[in-house]
Amino acid sequence: MRLWQNSNMFKLLHFLIIVSLLTGCSATVESRLDSIRGDYMNTSVNADDLESKNNLDLLITADALFHSDDISGADNAYEIFNRKNPGVADGGDILREAASFTFGANVNDYKPYMMDSLFVSYYQLWAALIDGRYDDARVIINQSYSRQTDMSRAYEKLIESNQKSFAENTGLTTDLRNENSKWTAYRDIMNPALMYLSGLYFLNTGDFNNAKTYLSRANGMVPKNSFIVKDLKNAEFGTTPKNTVWVFIEDGFAPKLTEQRISLPILHGNGLTTVTIAISEPVFSNNTVRIDDAQELANVDAMFMTEYGEYRINDALRAFTSASARVALQSTMYNSRSDKAPLLGLFSTLYSEFTNSADVRTWATLPKTISVLRMQNNKSGLIELRSNGNLIDKVSVPTSGNYLIYVRAAPTGYDIKTIKLK
Repeated sequence: MRLWQNSNMFKLLHFLIIVSLLTGCSATVESRLDSIRGDYMNTSVNADDLESKNNLDLLITADALFHSDDISGADNAYEIFNRKNPGVADGGDILREAASFTFGANVNDYKPYMMDSLFVSYYQLWAALIDGRYDDARVIINQSYSRQTDMSRAYEKLIESNQKSFAENTGLTTDLRNENSKWTAYRDIMNPALMYLSGLYFLNTGDFNNAKTYLSRANGMVPKNSFIVKDLKNAEFGTTPKNTVWVFIEDGFAPKLTEQRISLPILHGNGLTTVTIAISEPVFSNNTVRIDDAQELANVDAMFMTEYGEYRINDALRAFTSASARVALQSTMYNSRSDKAPLLGLFSTLYSEFTNSADVRTWATLPKTISVLRMQNNKSGLIELRSNGNLIDKVSVPTSGNYLIYVRAAPTGYDIKTIKLK
């Protein structure tokens, strides 16, 4: 008997160790993403074997390549991501659900948010403009709008599906829905910065019909931005601005996710018991640098919460179902009327703890906000960026022509790129 217990205890422990390694506990994932943010734009980039990288590492690597001025490498990484994620995922993958139940929420490859794909298009458009690939830029714009349209339809279906869940599970879903309502969100899946940049592309290439279309969309998304209104009027009158500089400024970081555990009552056997579920909770960054006279173009926090608020409830419901099943498993093990029952019960308890985790993965290096500064070239050859009157940086710009300036502000420094427009 003791030999059986020793050998099987070893096997069970060995299995639990494998499970713990596979699950990638939420705290470990959070720590890794925090580290990436802490060293943002300040570490070397490993661009080897992009094809083998998982979705999240691929996005983070592409972003790092972009900021290290390896534009072709970044574009290649984004293309690989597009190839791996050709359409809008519907979230109903049975194999993903089975793997999450067996090994925890973080075992599957990162499932990108819809807004991730829109940001891939946004950065690919920047890459094409930096390289002067204007034909490619037009293709990216057309593909990105088609993608955004598909995502809007998928988002509508997600909301419809959730309405049924709300009706059938009034307790947990009502609490989470009330919690979600305190966060700012858009009404639909959108990226106003992508729409405005697309409109400026058409405005500066003389395609005023398309410029008017995209600038109208941007204006509808950000109606209080006077720079968009000014460019929309140019498109309507069929004129291209002269000696104008548009500065796109990204600052801060989009929300991170942390794990939260809540206990809920369930009926089990002849009585009431509780289950503990792990769900994710957004944490918002406040470390931003506001550039004087710049106007908000995209609230990435709101972009994220638009989508996350809907997924969060689905994830919580799945976690509740999974936790209830684990409670039943533990009860079965402990009450199996076997001399091995204590060991099996202990095993099931440890197994449940290892696999009860929330998915806290996000594209950790996306900005918190995107703002824009529109100005006339002052002939000095320098654009001064100031925050609260304090000089942040000076950007050299030729004294004639239209230019785009891309600025990524981060605690570790600034990435500034100047692009000549046609």
